[in-house]
Amino acid sequence: MAKVTMTVNGKEHSGEAEGRTLLVDFIRGELGLTGTHVGCDTSQCGACVVHVNGESVKSCSVFAQACDGATVATIEGMQNDDGTLGVLQAAFQEHHGLQCGFCTPGMVMSASELLKVNASPTEEEIREGLKGNICRCTGYHNIVKAVQSAAATMAGAAQAAE
Repeated sequence: MAKVTMTVNGKEHSGEAEGRTLLVDFIRGELGLTGTHVGCDTSQCGACVVHVNGESVKSCSVFAQACDGATVATIEGMQNDDGTLGVLQAAFQEHHGLQCGFCTPGMVMSASELLKVNASPTEEEIREGLKGNICRCTGYHNIVKAVQSAAATMAGAAQAAE
């Protein structure tokens, strides 16, 4: 066991992890943040996507010890400071971009990274950006609509801030 310290959603956390402990298991078990889901254990489904040092990673394919000192963002960190849903989360709710909700955390995290690098993606670019995430319920149409809506909302907020 080794002590692992990382900044998760803006707060420093420490815990113990064996060398084989996956980041997803550390986040869920050691830190108690259960929004990140374990879907397939083979890094195929994307339900476990988090951001490590600003990059999307499938947390079932990364060891917790490799993230010692890292900055990690999970779905819990996507909410607004007042605890209300963040822009992407609200768009998923408003546009029915979720059904059972199991894939939603990974979808939101992947969409967030996509919108960081492409503030106004086309439908094709959204589908490409989310290709590492599997949804077995929705058919993706409403997920794409939700990401388009969030992009428009974020663009409007950026223009208003100027």
